[in-house]
Amino acid sequence: MSKFKFYTSFLLFIIILSCGTNPFTGKSTLALVPNSQILPMSFEQYNKVLEEKEVVKEGEEAQMIQRVGFKIANAAERWLNENGYSNYTDDYRWEFSLIKDDQKNAWAMPGGKVAFYTGILPVAKNEAGVAAIMGHEVAHALANHGQQRMSAGQIQQAAGAVGMLALGDDQESQQLFAMAYGIGSQVGVMLPFSRKHETEADRIGIKLMAIAGYNPEEASRLWRRMQESSGGAGPPTFLSTHPSNEERIQNLEKWSDDAKKVAREYGVTSFKN
Repeated sequence: MSKFKFYTSFLLFIIILSCGTNPFTGKSTLALVPNSQILPMSFEQYNKVLEEKEVVKEGEEAQMIQRVGFKIANAAERWLNENGYSNYTDDYRWEFSLIKDDQKNAWAMPGGKVAFYTGILPVAKNEAGVAAIMGHEVAHALANHGQQRMSAGQIQQAAGAVGMLALGDDQESQQLFAMAYGIGSQVGVMLPFSRKHETEADRIGIKLMAIAGYNPEEASRLWRRMQESSGGAGPPTFLSTHPSNEERIQNLEKWSDDAKKVAREYGVTSFKN
């Protein structure tokens, strides 16, 4: 067997062995990097960000972020318990921080660490808008999207190395391959992978906000406001890490009734705007 075939087979073997399960979709996910390694790094990095930024700890807005965050987390725990994943978040450490920053942004790190920037609050507009954002970010943490991105990055590097190995000592061919592979794997694999995660987080998040008692119809309204605040600007979808605003709006409108139906299964019959 040639070295190329050996390394290709070995890479495929490692990928097959290193798979987890997304509890919300039931599908296999990449898990080359274990949570036992990821979570300590995540918690450390999150604390570092909080040390470097101005964290808003008092006031109505800070209280709302805490309130909504834990409502969404509790909704997630209810869903996981009902669906046979009662120990899924044992190693999570839920934390929700409001950071004083004009960016219209929020993000989540593995293990339940979520940050909201004050700049996105006017776009959120109300508590249900905050819940739509929070549901999306909590969904990222629950679906292990950070773990999958790290794993995909490792595979991207390993596959590139295997390709270089196949070319032998031909430096000119290696340079051309490296350029083509870098662009092709990013546009053709990594960016679609990221967009898939965003869509998945939208779909999970809208259910979580509904189970938490928030009107899922607010999710599409939020993204209309987001679209208006950005002036519709942005790169073409195939060059973006996120789906287009219009695609997200249409999806969220389509999923809203289903989210309410799921919430009613948990005894939620009224929804806060």
